[in-house]
Amino acid sequence: MTVAFFSGKGRRIGVALGAVSAGLLVLSACDKPTPLATVTVGGNSVSSEAACYNDGKALKKSDYQRCLNEKAEKSVEVAMDDKVRFGVDPEIADSGWTLFINGQQAEQEPYTKTYRSIPGSAFFSSQTGETSDKTQISIVETKDKQLVGVWHFELKKSS
Repeated sequence: MTVAFFSGKGRRIGVALGAVSAGLLVLSACDKPTPLATVTVGGNSVSSEAACYNDGKALKKSDYQRCLNEKAEKSVEVAMDDKVRFGVDPEIADSGWTLFINGQQAEQEPYTKTYRSIPGSAFFSSQTGETSDKTQISIVETKDKQLVGVWHFELKKSS
């Protein structure tokens, strides 16, 4: 014969406390996700977490040089007459962000709004006048002229 040590109510409270404790333990082991950046062309959108991010602090020069050379995992097709829309989380915009094209800084001053639109034709011609079929775009968060995070996307020219 067995004896119940806890009443039905006591068991339910114990199970609930155990579930809450386990949930908190799991959450404490997770890394905080990085802010998102998104590229939209027409009805197609791709979002990405940062390729490099140091929780809002400046990256070491060796880290961001390596990171700027990484290949994009996300891509979207762009026609020459499409508008390419870039969107960033507000915390990226608060610091400021710039675009890098194929690893080279494309703008001098950081942009501080969460959204902007640029013609697709701006991404497929080089300074020498040659055109390419794909371009890597990096959204780079800056803070006090230091790099904080890098998000990569590949734009593929559609016919």
